[in-house]
Amino acid sequence: MSRRIAVAALQVPTPGNRILLVDEGSSIALFNVDGQLYAVDDSCPHQGASLCSGRLEGQVIRCCAHGLRFDLASGYLLNSTRLRVASYPVEVIDGQTFIVFFPEECTP
Repeated sequence: MSRRIAVAALQVPTPGNRILLVDEGSSIALFNVDGQLYAVDDSCPHQGASLCSGRLEGQVIRCCAHGLRFDLASGYLLNSTRLRVASYPVEVIDGQTFIVFFPEECTP
Protein backbone atom coordinates (compact mmCIF):
# COMPACT_ATOMS: atom_id res chain seq x y z
CA MET A 1 0.00 0.00 0.00
CA SER A 2 1.33 3.44 -0.90
CA ARG A 3 1.58 6.43 1.40
CA ARG A 4 1.12 10.02 0.25
CA ILE A 5 2.36 13.23 1.77
CA ALA A 6 0.65 16.45 0.86
CA VAL A 7 2.76 19.40 -0.21
CA ALA A 8 1.31 22.75 0.80
CA ALA A 9 0.56 25.00 -2.17
CA LEU A 10 3.04 27.61 -0.92
CA GLN A 11 5.79 24.95 -0.83
CA VAL A 12 5.40 23.73 -4.42
CA PRO A 13 8.43 25.16 -6.25
CA THR A 14 7.99 27.33 -9.31
CA PRO A 15 9.63 26.25 -12.60
CA GLY A 16 13.41 26.07 -12.29
CA ASN A 17 13.32 25.93 -8.50
CA ARG A 18 13.36 23.32 -5.77
CA ILE A 19 12.45 22.87 -2.13
CA LEU A 20 13.63 20.56 0.64
CA LEU A 21 10.88 18.74 2.54
CA VAL A 22 11.26 16.63 5.67
CA ASP A 23 8.80 13.81 6.37
CA GLU A 24 9.18 11.23 9.13
CA GLY A 25 12.91 11.91 9.35
CA SER A 26 13.51 11.64 5.60
CA SER A 27 14.65 14.59 3.50
CA ILE A 28 13.04 14.80 0.08
CA ALA A 29 14.07 17.25 -2.65
CA LEU A 30 11.16 18.42 -4.81
CA PHE A 31 12.15 19.96 -8.17
CA ASN A 32 10.07 21.80 -10.76
CA VAL A 33 11.50 21.40 -14.27
CA ASP A 34 9.41 23.34 -16.79
CA GLY A 35 6.23 22.61 -14.83
CA GLN A 36 7.03 18.90 -14.27
CA LEU A 37 7.55 17.96 -10.62
CA TYR A 38 10.18 15.42 -9.55
CA ALA A 39 10.84 14.12 -6.02
CA VAL A 40 14.03 12.32 -4.94
CA ASP A 41 15.83 11.54 -1.70
CA ASP A 42 18.00 14.50 -0.82
CA SER A 43 20.99 12.30 -0.02
CA CYS A 44 23.37 11.33 -2.83
CA PRO A 45 23.83 7.55 -2.75
CA HIS A 46 27.59 7.98 -3.22
CA GLN A 47 28.50 9.78 0.01
CA GLY A 48 25.32 11.42 1.26
CA ALA A 49 25.74 15.00 0.02
CA SER A 50 22.58 17.06 -0.43
CA LEU A 51 21.12 16.84 -3.93
CA CYS A 52 18.70 19.69 -3.30
CA SER A 53 21.63 22.10 -3.25
CA GLY A 54 23.14 20.63 -6.43
CA ARG A 55 23.19 22.20 -9.87
CA LEU A 56 19.99 21.61 -11.85
CA GLU A 57 20.61 20.94 -15.55
CA GLY A 58 17.23 20.31 -17.17
CA GLN A 59 15.89 17.14 -15.55
CA VAL A 60 19.37 16.22 -14.28
CA ILE A 61 20.69 17.12 -10.82
CA ARG A 62 24.44 17.35 -10.30
CA CYS A 63 25.68 16.44 -6.81
CA CYS A 64 27.58 19.37 -5.37
CA ALA A 65 30.15 17.12 -3.65
CA HIS A 66 31.58 15.05 -6.50
CA GLY A 67 29.64 16.06 -9.61
CA LEU A 68 27.67 12.84 -10.06
CA ARG A 69 24.64 13.49 -12.28
CA PHE A 70 21.28 11.82 -11.68
CA ASP A 71 18.21 11.77 -13.91
CA LEU A 72 15.35 13.11 -11.81
CA ALA A 73 12.76 11.01 -13.66
CA SER A 74 14.40 7.62 -13.05
CA GLY A 75 16.79 8.39 -10.20
CA TYR A 76 19.64 6.65 -12.06
CA LEU A 77 23.15 7.96 -12.46
CA LEU A 78 23.49 9.15 -16.06
CA ASN A 79 24.71 6.40 -18.40
CA SER A 80 24.49 3.75 -15.67
CA THR A 81 22.01 1.54 -13.88
CA ARG A 82 24.36 0.70 -11.01
CA LEU A 83 23.81 3.75 -8.82
CA ARG A 84 20.39 5.23 -8.13
CA VAL A 85 18.85 7.79 -5.83
CA ALA A 86 15.34 6.90 -4.67
CA SER A 87 12.76 8.78 -6.70
CA TYR A 88 9.06 9.16 -5.97
CA PRO A 89 6.03 9.85 -8.16
CA VAL A 90 4.40 13.24 -7.73
CA GLU A 91 0.66 13.55 -8.26
CA VAL A 92 -1.54 16.61 -8.49
CA ILE A 93 -5.15 15.84 -7.63
CA ASP A 94 -7.73 18.64 -7.63
CA GLY A 95 -4.94 21.20 -7.28
CA GLN A 96 -3.30 19.41 -4.31
CA THR A 97 0.24 18.10 -4.79
CA PHE A 98 1.26 14.76 -3.27
CA ILE A 99 4.51 12.81 -3.14
CA VAL A 100 3.78 9.08 -3.29
CA PHE A 101 5.83 6.53 -1.36
CA PHE A 102 5.59 2.82 -2.14
CA PRO A 103 6.81 0.00 0.09
CA GLU A 104 10.24 -1.17 -1.14
CA GLU A 105 8.87 -4.43 -2.51
CA CYS A 106 6.35 -2.49 -4.66
CA THR A 107 8.59 0.30 -5.94
CA PRO A 108 7.82 0.92 -9.63
